[in-house]
Amino acid sequence: MKQLKRNAALFLAGLMLSAAPAAVSHAADKPTLAFVVNGASDFWKAAEAGVKKAQAEMPDYQMELKYPEQAAVAIQQRLMEDLVSAGVKGIMVSAVDPKTQTDGLNKIGSQTALFTTDSDAPKTNRVAYIGSSNVDAGKQAAEIAKKAMPDGGKCIGFVGLLGADNARERIEGMKEGLKGTKIELVDVRGDDIDQTRAKKNVEDALVASPDLTCMVGFYSYNTPRIYEALRDAGKLGQITVVGFDDDPITLGGVKEGTIAATVVQQPFEWAYQGMKLMAAYLKGDKSGVPADGLIIIPTVIIGKDDVDKYAANLKAMAGK
Repeated sequence: MKQLKRNAALFLAGLMLSAAPAAVSHAADKPTLAFVVNGASDFWKAAEAGVKKAQAEMPDYQMELKYPEQAAVAIQQRLMEDLVSAGVKGIMVSAVDPKTQTDGLNKIGSQTALFTTDSDAPKTNRVAYIGSSNVDAGKQAAEIAKKAMPDGGKCIGFVGLLGADNARERIEGMKEGLKGTKIELVDVRGDDIDQTRAKKNVEDALVASPDLTCMVGFYSYNTPRIYEALRDAGKLGQITVVGFDDDPITLGGVKEGTIAATVVQQPFEWAYQGMKLMAAYLKGDKSGVPADGLIIIPTVIIGKDDVDKYAANLKAMAGK
């Protein structure tokens, strides 16, 4: 019996010793910060470069950019919950639909430091928003339209997520900017970040509304799908196109004159500054969080004469 007890004691001691290195290793793990986007799009490549730059400057942290499998609230929520379960210390998210995600986002914010980007969720417990003023971006889109169509026109818009704040605010901003003109934004069609559907929406609009004189792509991939649909229909250059963001097809269209101009955001800066902001916040430095919780990175209009310089700057930011 004494021998059995002795063997048992040795066995338990062995278990404790074998577990010790794992516990130490886990404690020594770097704190992880995650940038969670709203769906798969080339738009987020610049944000990936921003995360990479922040990671190089802050090697004491592990930084990741995560794509949900699909642009759906439930899938994005599950991704964030998985990140929290894995011990992520801070999440910056472009919410798919802030209005229906309030409870889910608050749940995440109660378990980790929650920040928003691109599409804000101001009614949640998020610490701060870093991104564009989407209202201002919409007003800039209106400026492009007014310059391109001084005699007025009839516009239709295309967007990924109609319920997202970034979409709603851009649309509102553009309508505000068009007040008092002969240009009207008559409709906006959503596609739930389905690129095939995005192009079909444009094709359907061409058939249903032959009197359209203007199309607006409110999300990064919408303008390229407009370009492709107009090209296939032989109508490039016949309809004014107002773009958002800097997809290569969009920039090419601006340079050749088939797209009037595009309003560009700075997702590189969102990610780069956002990762640094979260790291500082987690260390107890809250000086970077303004009283209103809003950190606005300005949007810029890129016209034909600006494309080459802007494209060169994009490559430089990506380290190419």
